[in-house]
Amino acid sequence: MYKCITVAVDIAQLEKGERLLAKAATLLDAGGRLVIVNVVEEVPGYLTIDIPMDLMGQARADASAKLTALRDKLGLDSTIEIRQGGPAHEILAAAEANKADLIMLASHVPDFSNYFIGATADRIVRHAKCSVLVDR
Repeated sequence: MYKCITVAVDIAQLEKGERLLAKAATLLDAGGRLVIVNVVEEVPGYLTIDIPMDLMGQARADASAKLTALRDKLGLDSTIEIRQGGPAHEILAAAEANKADLIMLASHVPDFSNYFIGATADRIVRHAKCSVLVDR
Protein backbone atom coordinates (compact mmCIF):
# COMPACT_ATOMS: atom_id res chain seq x y z
CA MET A 1 0.00 0.00 0.00
CA TYR A 2 2.77 2.48 0.91
CA LYS A 3 6.24 2.92 -0.59
CA CYS A 4 7.77 4.78 2.36
CA ILE A 5 6.42 4.94 5.89
CA THR A 6 7.85 7.22 8.57
CA VAL A 7 7.10 5.88 12.05
CA ALA A 8 7.67 8.25 14.97
CA VAL A 9 8.59 6.34 18.12
CA ASP A 10 8.88 7.83 21.60
CA ILE A 11 11.45 5.77 23.50
CA ALA A 12 9.54 6.48 26.72
CA GLN A 13 6.65 4.46 25.24
CA LEU A 14 8.33 1.57 23.43
CA GLU A 15 5.27 -0.70 23.71
CA LYS A 16 3.31 1.78 21.57
CA GLY A 17 6.24 1.97 19.18
CA GLU A 18 6.34 -1.81 18.89
CA ARG A 19 2.63 -1.88 18.04
CA LEU A 20 3.09 0.88 15.44
CA LEU A 21 6.04 -0.84 13.79
CA ALA A 22 4.21 -4.16 13.56
CA LYS A 23 1.29 -2.39 11.88
CA ALA A 24 3.63 -0.45 9.56
CA ALA A 25 5.22 -3.69 8.39
CA THR A 26 1.80 -4.92 7.21
CA LEU A 27 1.08 -1.68 5.32
CA LEU A 28 4.42 -1.47 3.51
CA ASP A 29 4.69 -2.42 -0.16
CA ALA A 30 7.15 -5.14 -1.13
CA GLY A 31 10.46 -3.33 -1.52
CA GLY A 32 9.13 -0.33 0.43
CA ARG A 33 11.14 1.65 2.97
CA LEU A 34 10.45 1.98 6.67
CA VAL A 35 12.01 4.92 8.53
CA ILE A 36 11.90 4.96 12.33
CA VAL A 37 12.22 8.48 13.76
CA ASN A 38 12.86 9.62 17.31
CA VAL A 39 13.19 13.25 18.31
CA VAL A 40 15.36 14.36 21.21
CA GLU A 41 13.96 17.65 22.42
CA GLU A 42 16.42 20.47 22.98
CA VAL A 43 16.99 21.75 26.49
CA PRO A 44 16.05 25.40 27.04
CA GLY A 45 19.06 27.71 27.32
CA TYR A 46 18.32 28.72 30.91
CA LEU A 47 18.71 25.07 32.01
CA THR A 48 21.94 24.28 30.19
CA ILE A 49 24.12 25.54 33.03
CA ASP A 50 22.64 22.96 35.41
CA ILE A 51 22.96 19.84 33.26
CA PRO A 52 25.91 17.75 32.07
CA MET A 53 27.64 18.96 28.91
CA ASP A 54 26.94 15.84 26.87
CA LEU A 55 23.34 15.25 27.93
CA MET A 56 22.04 15.60 24.37
CA GLY A 57 24.68 13.21 23.02
CA GLN A 58 23.79 10.67 25.69
CA ALA A 59 20.07 11.03 24.91
CA ARG A 60 20.73 10.48 21.19
CA ALA A 61 22.89 7.40 21.89
CA ASP A 62 20.25 5.98 24.26
CA ALA A 63 17.48 6.52 21.70
CA SER A 64 19.54 4.90 18.95
CA ALA A 65 20.33 1.86 21.10
CA LYS A 66 16.70 1.36 22.15
CA LEU A 67 15.35 1.74 18.63
CA THR A 68 17.98 -0.61 17.22
CA ALA A 69 17.02 -3.21 19.82
CA LEU A 70 13.32 -2.77 18.99
CA ARG A 71 13.97 -3.03 15.24
CA ASP A 72 16.04 -6.18 15.74
CA LYS A 73 13.42 -7.69 18.05
CA LEU A 74 10.78 -7.26 15.35
CA GLY A 75 13.13 -8.35 12.55
CA LEU A 76 12.50 -5.24 10.46
CA ASP A 77 14.61 -3.87 7.65
CA SER A 78 14.43 -0.17 8.43
CA THR A 79 16.42 3.02 8.78
CA ILE A 80 16.68 4.78 12.14
CA GLU A 81 16.87 8.57 12.35
CA ILE A 82 17.53 10.40 15.59
CA ARG A 83 16.69 14.08 15.24
CA GLN A 84 16.98 17.00 17.62
CA GLY A 85 14.47 19.83 17.99
CA GLY A 86 10.72 20.20 18.21
CA PRO A 87 8.98 16.83 17.77
CA ALA A 88 6.29 17.86 15.28
CA HIS A 89 8.67 19.91 13.14
CA GLU A 90 11.33 17.19 13.04
CA ILE A 91 8.89 14.36 12.31
CA LEU A 92 7.42 16.36 9.43
CA ALA A 93 10.92 17.20 8.16
CA ALA A 94 11.94 13.53 8.30
CA ALA A 95 8.83 12.49 6.38
CA GLU A 96 9.45 15.12 3.72
CA ALA A 97 13.17 14.30 3.42
CA ASN A 98 12.37 10.61 2.96
CA LYS A 99 9.44 11.28 0.61
CA ALA A 100 7.12 9.35 2.92
CA ASP A 101 3.60 8.66 1.79
CA LEU A 102 2.47 7.80 5.35
CA ILE A 103 3.42 9.07 8.80
CA MET A 104 2.51 6.86 11.75
CA LEU A 105 2.65 7.99 15.38
CA ALA A 106 1.05 7.28 18.71
CA SER A 107 -0.94 9.82 20.64
CA HIS A 108 -0.88 10.16 24.40
CA VAL A 109 -3.81 11.15 26.58
CA PRO A 110 -4.10 14.87 25.80
CA ASP A 111 -4.92 17.75 28.09
CA PHE A 112 -8.00 19.92 27.62
CA SER A 113 -6.42 22.21 24.99
CA ASN A 114 -5.84 19.23 22.68
CA TYR A 115 -8.73 17.06 23.76
CA PHE A 116 -9.00 14.60 20.89
CA ILE A 117 -5.33 13.95 20.13
CA GLY A 118 -2.06 15.14 21.68
CA ALA A 119 -0.30 18.36 20.72
CA THR A 120 2.40 16.73 18.57
CA ALA A 121 -0.08 14.50 16.76
CA ASP A 122 -2.38 17.48 16.27
CA ARG A 123 0.38 19.53 14.62
CA ILE A 124 1.44 16.65 12.40
CA VAL A 125 -2.11 15.96 11.24
CA ARG A 126 -2.62 19.65 10.44
CA HIS A 127 0.64 20.19 8.55
CA ALA A 128 1.56 16.85 6.95
CA LYS A 129 1.76 16.67 3.17
CA CYS A 130 0.96 12.95 3.21
CA SER A 131 -1.42 10.59 4.99
CA VAL A 132 -1.16 10.31 8.78
CA LEU A 133 -2.16 7.35 10.95
CA VAL A 134 -2.53 8.21 14.65
CA ASP A 135 -2.70 5.27 17.04
CA ARG A 136 -4.63 5.76 20.27
